[in-house]
Amino acid sequence: MRYRRTDVAGASYFFTVNLQNRRQTLLTDHIALLRDCFRTVKQRHPFSIDAIVILPEHLHAIWTLPEDDADFSMRWMLIKSAFSRGLPKTEHIRHSQQRKRERGIWQRRYWEHLIRDDLDYSRHIDYIHYNPVKHGYVDKAVDWPYSSIHRFVGNGMITNDWGVDDVLREMPFGE
Repeated sequence: MRYRRTDVAGASYFFTVNLQNRRQTLLTDHIALLRDCFRTVKQRHPFSIDAIVILPEHLHAIWTLPEDDADFSMRWMLIKSAFSRGLPKTEHIRHSQQRKRERGIWQRRYWEHLIRDDLDYSRHIDYIHYNPVKHGYVDKAVDWPYSSIHRFVGNGMITNDWGVDDVLREMPFGE
């Protein structure tokens, strides 16, 4: 059975992308490389990163694609492969991964969700920004350095104490 993804040009999507080994900390250990991969792909294949959080072993993001484009899959492939190529080769690569020319850095699949409306969009942004607190990395969302929350605070959309007293732990969707 072939997995089918939604493909709506110009839409906004929520993503969860994981490392294969969830005990690794490659994403934050190599944050400059990851940022460069995003920047390079965005220059060649434009899209907007509406919200994002990078945790040590996974990330969440909301992207909005150009009006005539629905190919988020190609963008993720380019980002993931560029990041993998930029890392030193220290991992064990299984035979099945060698055949497919994979490094075994990323999980093959990722989660995507087509954003349905403004409320869905807002809830996913909250989920993204609260994620470092949920995972116990920080007590306040604004204390996590690898998050778009800082852009939201800087633009006056939320305050520095966002999420401190709010009950965001019971989000209507999982990871």
